[in-house]
Amino acid sequence: MKSKKRYIAMLLVGIGVLISFIVFNVNNVYSLSKYGSSGEEVKTIQKKLKNWGYYSGNIDGIYGSQTLNAVKKFQQKNGLSVDGIAGPKTLSALGIMTSSGNSNTSSSNSSNVNLLSRLVYSEARGEPYKGQVAVAAVVLNRVAHSSFPNTISGVIYQSGAFDGVSDGQINLTPDSTAKKAAQDAINGWDPTSGCIYYFNPQTATSKWIWSRPQVVTIGKHIFCK
Repeated sequence: MKSKKRYIAMLLVGIGVLISFIVFNVNNVYSLSKYGSSGEEVKTIQKKLKNWGYYSGNIDGIYGSQTLNAVKKFQQKNGLSVDGIAGPKTLSALGIMTSSGNSNTSSSNSSNVNLLSRLVYSEARGEPYKGQVAVAAVVLNRVAHSSFPNTISGVIYQSGAFDGVSDGQINLTPDSTAKKAAQDAINGWDPTSGCIYYFNPQTATSKWIWSRPQVVTIGKHIFCK
């Protein structure tokens, strides 16, 4: 009888250890950065948000009210749940890899980045990096605009929309810079402040494009609304 009790006791201890191990790993895999958190992940979040204009505070690794509000603004613009918590989906949208991963999001994102980077390469290779991001941002701004198709592929392949598509350069293999520019735009960086058109004043032949409200010039392109 004593040996049976000892066996049951040992079994219960083993189950307890196993449960603790599972809980520990689940908590680490799905750990969240939120208000009150601190550390290197928070610094990375702040850097990303600051580069894209959502955050203006110090890169101090402290998840305070400014970081919270910046995360909420980013979530709202990217169609995420606006809770101010940098969970797996928000981190993925920020381009920050988590240990849990997200294969579906990664697959969809990869397809969009590939097509968008091809457009950037065909339209803006040789332009400054900010100008390449700006071209990608124009595509995304069109996706969000009621006057254009509501998908990246729809906008890019809209008849007559981009010279790079019309002349076949869209089929060229993009370089790493174009890919990075596309990803940064998808992640929320918009150097154009919402523009839906751009043109090269040296080659533009349309009188109509000159009538559009001009916002910013980056490299050889003028961006307008």
